[in-house]
Amino acid sequence: MADSSTSPDRFVPRGWSRSQLTDLCESVQAGPAVRPVDKGRTQADGGVPIVLPRDLRGNRVITADPAAVPAMPWERARTLEKYLLQEGDILIARTGTAGRLALVTGEHAGWLYHHGLVRLRLAVQGPAQAAYLAAYLGSEAAQDWIRSRAAGSVIPSVRTRTLGELPVLLPPEAEQRTIGATLAALDEKVRAHSEIARVTGEYRRTLAEALLTGTFTAAP
Repeated sequence: MADSSTSPDRFVPRGWSRSQLTDLCESVQAGPAVRPVDKGRTQADGGVPIVLPRDLRGNRVITADPAAVPAMPWERARTLEKYLLQEGDILIARTGTAGRLALVTGEHAGWLYHHGLVRLRLAVQGPAQAAYLAAYLGSEAAQDWIRSRAAGSVIPSVRTRTLGELPVLLPPEAEQRTIGATLAALDEKVRAHSEIARVTGEYRRTLAEALLTGTFTAAP
């Protein structure tokens, strides 16, 4: 049995293999720079919306209200076709909270992504499954590896090339599917409970304000 404290550089369970992240991907691509002239537009105004580092939560992309989501004008977006997201891509933050990540679903296919993010697009016939790889990159060992290589005293960042050198442990394909599906189901439960807690908290704040100002009277 694998030692959970072992770094990804060392222990390889029987029947598993080890590869560098870049060898599992068709591309490891940082997001495009945004020109000053492109700023100021939101999803509500039209254009192609942009995933921000802050949107990577619970291993998924969770965006705000359209009025708060930045967007790229259609004319400019047409020149950035190679940066458009596809279902099954993995986004990982390379600056700030380096290592934060999300598996892209169909909901955000066709979106662009911030230059502070790196997109991992898996090789079509490659050995890695997207759900498994996303779960692996979120593991303690992989996150420690990324953090240890993040440079910069003010805003830590990891170079795209360095990120591609991350060693990945791969079980057989069937086991990857089982692991990925199991952990994705648990992630979904966590997100559901987090959303319940968020909505309940908002309701509590609204009700408290109404009760404590006399706007709403509680029955005795």
